[in-house]
Amino acid sequence: MNTLLVASNVSIFLLWAVSQVILIPYVVHLILLVTCLLYTACHLSLVLREEQALCRGEVDPTKSKEEQEKPPPISETLRKEDAMQFPLVGSASLFGLYCAFKYFDKETVNLILSAYFSLIGCGAITATASPVLSMLGGPLTSIKFTKEIKINHMLPEFIGGDSPWDLSFDVTLADVVSFFGSTVFAAVYFQKKFWFLNNIMGICFCLQGIERFSLGTYKIGAILLVGLFFYDIFWVFGTEVMVTVAKNLDGPIKILFPRSLDPLELSLLGLGDIVIPGFFLALLLRFDAHNAKLPYFPTDVHANFPKPYFHSALVGYLLGMGMTMFVMIKFQAAQPALLYLVPACLGSSLFTALVRGEMKALFDYSEEAEEEEDKKKKEDEKKKED
Repeated sequence: MNTLLVASNVSIFLLWAVSQVILIPYVVHLILLVTCLLYTACHLSLVLREEQALCRGEVDPTKSKEEQEKPPPISETLRKEDAMQFPLVGSASLFGLYCAFKYFDKETVNLILSAYFSLIGCGAITATASPVLSMLGGPLTSIKFTKEIKINHMLPEFIGGDSPWDLSFDVTLADVVSFFGSTVFAAVYFQKKFWFLNNIMGICFCLQGIERFSLGTYKIGAILLVGLFFYDIFWVFGTEVMVTVAKNLDGPIKILFPRSLDPLELSLLGLGDIVIPGFFLALLLRFDAHNAKLPYFPTDVHANFPKPYFHSALVGYLLGMGMTMFVMIKFQAAQPALLYLVPACLGSSLFTALVRGEMKALFDYSEEAEEEEDKKKKEDEKKKED
């Protein structure tokens, strides 16, 4: 068992609970919580290796024939084109929110956004809580609810997707209990907007986002980070847009840290400053697992293997975040965190690759199923030529 992973999970809960009654120094609280979130989420993302292997057509020998015949899970992987467009899409969304707050009633805008975040937050909390409840075993895992539902539709594919819609479900009692509990939680959050409830949603968004999403390749990750590096600098230093939206948007797109409990004063860290670098760190951890030849089946998030790229990038991230805090406190001005985090994450990983002589291996590593298939075809062609 990975004791650091267990400690990180416990620490996330303790930091959330203790911070409501005891004032933890702001910088200490932020650094500890972000470190635990990244360590936990990145290790949970190791399950993507198993899903990607299934998408490539590999067979899980640990499962029965019936389970093997089920369609492979859909693995979300970022494409190069998406990475290049991401700063533009993000800019359009950010400016749209700025205009909404400027020209429409602030409370109405927040009401609509709160309803949206409550809905997706319900899903994120369910996905986070269900595995925890499943650990208790018993009827929570033995009782299952299965139903096959397929609905034909006449909509064009670019609007409605493939026909029929597959609404089938196969859930356990733990999933059902988590869902109803999350629904109640989301309803309370929607009405009360307590800061500690905001943090639960924010933490679940971070964990699920990093766990379920792949950048595909190191090159795509670098393109995304560099693009958002300039995005963050422009919108923070060049305009009032980023700061205005962050202060006015009353939703779980940030984690709040108390500076004072009585009266309550809060500082914030946007989820993007955790999740975006988190995607990159998770990719590096899976690259470490690939180098260590960790088996795809079964996935063991507690597996012990060398993690030079992940550890160096995590240290780089913490140094970058520390620099962000120092400059922000020193000059009493908002800082674009990615200005410091992007060079730290890219620089640490590239330096590690240079020292280990694995620069080519790092740039060749791919989690894109299509690229893997192309490589196999090329290898087969070469064998035929030989």
